[in-house]
Amino acid sequence: MPLRPARLAGLAFIFLWFLIGGIAHFAATDLEMRIVPAYIPAPRLTVLVTGVFELLGAGGLILHATRRAAGWGLFALTIAVTPANIDMLQHADAFRIPYWLLLLRLPVQLALLILIVWSTTPSRAAAPAPTS
Repeated sequence: MPLRPARLAGLAFIFLWFLIGGIAHFAATDLEMRIVPAYIPAPRLTVLVTGVFELLGAGGLILHATRRAAGWGLFALTIAVTPANIDMLQHADAFRIPYWLLLLRLPVQLALLILIVWSTTPSRAAAPAPTS
């Protein structure tokens, strides 16, 4: 069953979000490491592993057979990095990012989670009407 345009647009957005994010983990590893909270051991390894997961998740969105699993994996990954976003907000003075933008990341992350679930969960076909 072909995807509806809105769902396809959601998948495209998620794919690009995680593809670009995953590439950034390797292209700007030192910058990404600044985001890792101090209580997380091995920040370089953490950045590289999460980058791999982002790229695997993005790739998994392409195939129908792996889309749902990739969606749940990206959902879990997004939840897993939430402490980093909260830590950035708590230590906003350590970043050259306006506080309001760090604050905005949290509802944007919630919207991303909703979009991931909506875009990667198969739509239910309309059930046939009961016959009498």
